[in-house]
Amino acid sequence: MVASSGIKALKLEMSAGAHMFVVHAALLWDEQDVILVDTGIPGQLEIIRNALAEEGFPFEKLTKIMITHQDLDHLGSLPELIAASEDRIGVYAHELTKPYLLGEVPLIKRGVMVPPSKVDVTLQDGDLLPFCGGIQVIFTPGHTPDHISLYHIPSKTLISGDALTSHEGVIMPPNPSFTPNMEQALKSVAKLQEYEIETVIAYHGGICTERIKERLTEISNS
Repeated sequence: MVASSGIKALKLEMSAGAHMFVVHAALLWDEQDVILVDTGIPGQLEIIRNALAEEGFPFEKLTKIMITHQDLDHLGSLPELIAASEDRIGVYAHELTKPYLLGEVPLIKRGVMVPPSKVDVTLQDGDLLPFCGGIQVIFTPGHTPDHISLYHIPSKTLISGDALTSHEGVIMPPNPSFTPNMEQALKSVAKLQEYEIETVIAYHGGICTERIKERLTEISNS
């Protein structure tokens, strides 16, 4: 029996060539909405459909998708998900992410254009979304110029995208190999200290619940 509302990390095991690629998308729900945050690399429609079903949510119940930033492993399957829903799912993304999702400009790191999808609602720093008890948009650039994190107010959970990573339950900085502006990224980590965070869902690494405030301070001062 699925609780009437909640949030959890949705572990997606995707095949990327010869190796498995594991990410932790976020799933939020209440009586009105089922929301997926980030969509994995291209070609993952069935993986996502099956993962949702395992959590008790048929794909037809998915109402919204939120994208944290333009990297291909976060927005890759969005066009397929929208097409499979016959355009039913609403798409939310930061205003700086929108042209990438629309296929108007190439992705910064890959230099490729993605198949155009859509953006129904553009987000800005500080927006409070009235879904699942309240979701705060936090602009956290550095890993990419358009990066956002999402703070789920009722559960005090931060959906960090790639603003943070984790390793064996410990919060870590964004991956420097894929973060063009590390100075800006660390300023974004410092900004997260303003929030009362009890849980972090890191896209790369999964859930963290220990020493969150201490680690945010250590990382931002590094």
